[in-house]
Parts: sequence; C-alpha cells; structure tokens
Amino acid sequence: MRTAVLGRTVLLMLLTHGMVRAEGQPPNGPLTPEQYIEQWKGVAVAKMKEHGIPASITLAQGLLESRNGNSELARGGNNHFGIKCTPDWTGGKVYHDDDKKDDCFRKYKRAEDSFEDHSKFLQRPRYAALFELKPTDYKGWAHGLKKAGYATDPRYPEKLIGLIERYELDKLDRGVDVSYAKKPAATGGTTKPPKHGRPKDDGNVVTIGAGREVLRSEQRLKITLAKRGDTYRSIADELELPRGIVAKWNESAPDQPLVEGQVVYLQAKKNKLKEPATHTVLQGETLWGISQHYGVKAAKLAEYNDMGVADKLKPGQVVRLTKPKR
Repeated sequence: MRTAVLGRTVLLMLLTHGMVRAEGQPPNGPLTPEQYIEQWKGVAVAKMKEHGIPASITLAQGLLESRNGNSELARGGNNHFGIKCTPDWTGGKVYHDDDKKDDCFRKYKRAEDSFEDHSKFLQRPRYAALFELKPTDYKGWAHGLKKAGYATDPRYPEKLIGLIERYELDKLDRGVDVSYAKKPAATGGTTKPPKHGRPKDDGNVVTIGAGREVLRSEQRLKITLAKRGDTYRSIADELELPRGIVAKWNESAPDQPLVEGQVVYLQAKKNKLKEPATHTVLQGETLWGISQHYGVKAAKLAEYNDMGVADKLKPGQVVRLTKPKR
C-alpha cells in the first residue's frame, strides 16, 4: 500500500474519463465547470492531436452547449455539442424544443462518441477555413465558428473566448496542463457554498493492490472512482471488504452497475452538511443522485424535505441539505 499527497495533476488523470451517465442511470449531481474540464480535458486533447481542433475550443463548446454536462440533451442523449440530425445521420435521435418544437438532435451511446462526432462534424467544407488558422488561435476559431454558422447566438464567439480565458483552456493547446487554486461554487442554487462529495485537492490518495485509488472527499470521506465494469460487489472484493457494505454505504443494490468515474463512498455518508445549504433540482435528478453528489445520506435528505427517497423531483425544486429549523 502506498500513500502520497494527492496533487491536482494526479486527480485530473483519474477523472479524465469520468462520470459519464448513460440514459436511465442515476446522476451524480450537477457538475461544475472545473469538474467538466477535469472529466473531458484528456479526450479534448486527444481529439486535438487526431483532428487538429484546439482542445480549448472543444472544451469551451462542450461547457457552453451542455451546461457543464448537466443539460437534458447531454444527460439523455450524451450529446455535448448540440449537434442536430442531418439527412445523412443514421444514428440515434432525441427530440428537444430549440429553434422549433421537437427539433431532432443526435443521440450517442457514449459521451465520448459525441466528442468524436463533433470533430468529424467540423471537418465539413464550410469549416475548412478554420483549419488554416494556427492551432493556438482560439479567438480566430471562436469567431470562425460563428461566421460558418455553427451557432445563431451573436455573442457566441465572446462566450467561448470568455470560458477559455477564465479557465485558461488555451494552455491545453500549447501542451500545458490546467490547474485551479480555487473551484467555482457548484451550480444548482446552493445558498452557501457547501463541501461536496468530490475529491479534495489536498487530500490523500492510497493505491491498493493493482491500482485501486482511495481518495478523500472535501468532507474527508473515503471514496474511490468506479472503473469500467465495476459493481459495488467487485469493489468490495478488490478492497477485501464485506460484499454488502459498499452498497450499503452508497444506499444502493450490491449488483448495481456503476458508471465509469462515478464516485463510490467507502464509508457511511454524512447525516448533513456542516453549513446550511440547499440544492436546486435540475432535469432528471433524483434524491439519491443529490445524496451522492454532496455525501449526505439519501434517507436524511428525504427526512429533511418531508418526502420519500424514491419520490420524483421536479426541475427547480429546492432540496434542503441540512435539518430545517423548526
């Protein structure tokens, strides 16, 4: 067993192919921009090397088009770039109101497929002029995308450039990693920035056996990130824990399939956050997903909100994360 200080670079590598939620699987809560970048920067850099599209542009478009991966289109269709159906499209389809009612958008089996299709989509003739730009000219790419008709928003270039410069994504175009001294507050309407259930920058990482990393969340809870094909039982077996205990800690069934990169708690979640806070529900969220995101027991959240654990949530609904004062 090896213990070391968990640096940002290590964490980014662990999360490169992170929480990709397929349709019908429980969400882990809304992603912040930094979490989205951590999750997909490796894919964006790989596509840049393969297709010549700046990684900064790919990530900025993903952040903007998918609302940090939290949009209904991203969650339900794995479509991170708002690419609509075209006559030559033979893949899956999903319908959402956009320029017109029930617009047809492309649907993908995996979110990674959306990134690949985005790269191929930009290889169409009308975007050819973009590839004549220097690979580090993100401003030229941003304005060129608007000029070529990628988006109708007149402020589309400024929005992309703003995201790139705010999160220093242009570093990736030059082969330099990105890191952040401080994370922005999580989306979802918290009244006070809470401590979330995501890995903490200055925590510890423990590598067990053939490479199972055990991290510390911001609430100092032990967690690991699911690998492809993991279940709670397989993680318990790997860590030599009782088979049912990991599922119990995560308030789920022992044979529940896990999404690659999903946060898995290796001890009981908290009964509440230390600081009073609320969460505003996004489309498709469940109480269990919110529980996993913040590291607070779903049963306690149900109690604090006078509801059942399996009750359906409505977008815009406010969920209390601490016990209300009576």
